[in-house]
Amino acid sequence: MTSTSPFVTASWLSENLGKENLVVLDGTYFLPVVKRDAAAEFQEGHIPGAQFCDLEAISDPDKSRPHMLADNQRFSAAVGSMGISNDDLVIIYDQSGLFSAPRLWWTFRVYGHENVKILEGGLKAWKSAGLNLETGDGVKPAPKRFNANLDKAQVRDAQDMLSLVGTKKEQIVDARSRGRFAGTEAEPWPGRVPGHMAGAFNLPHVELINGETQTLKSVAEIKAAFEAEGVDLAKPIVTSCGSGVTASTLALALHVAGINGVAIYDASWSEWGLPANGFPIVSSS
Repeated sequence: MTSTSPFVTASWLSENLGKENLVVLDGTYFLPVVKRDAAAEFQEGHIPGAQFCDLEAISDPDKSRPHMLADNQRFSAAVGSMGISNDDLVIIYDQSGLFSAPRLWWTFRVYGHENVKILEGGLKAWKSAGLNLETGDGVKPAPKRFNANLDKAQVRDAQDMLSLVGTKKEQIVDARSRGRFAGTEAEPWPGRVPGHMAGAFNLPHVELINGETQTLKSVAEIKAAFEAEGVDLAKPIVTSCGSGVTASTLALALHVAGINGVAIYDASWSEWGLPANGFPIVSSS
């Protein structure tokens, strides 16, 4: 592991498990249409000493959109209750490999906690290395004090996006599939209209991931993928997706490529795609 890399390897994590101020979180989230229970699968097998971190449990329950960022007080309380302080190194892994872990990585960072890493290759890499798993509920550490400081400069809301559609001051890059972006494929979120925001670019998050190992592609490949879609990497970027999860993969990839200051549309298409909101939608269907 290098101090600048957002990743740790399975061997590094294995060697450092149990050290003081190191917290391991299973940040797995499955889309509702997948019909899989991330918490139940955690109980069936997880990295020793890990806790399951429910994305909704650290989000704002009062907002109608899924897993929206909470205020500082609510996030501080939720994270502190898991025995995490501002001094801890947080390691996040994903049962899928690289799907929801980037969202949790981005979430910690947006609240000011930059001492957070992702297990490269996720749980699959841990298993492939022949390392042991635990079963059951996982550890229940004593609560600690955590102070969150939400950086709103990294977050965009619907009004921000409406302005960007008109002014194009920031480039919008959508991480959803080609079909969902074009409007030829149904949205997994009920009641949402398929399509995209005018002027947005489309780079599906899966195109930045090595399928077999579930690791992020090289810096050269990342830059080439964005540039192939017409994105100017020297100009500001906002990422979007279905509900703010895979948009974080784009933000992670750009971070790895040395491009920071990327913002995320937190509600993404779960908000924009609702017809009742009246937001302009481009579709080829």
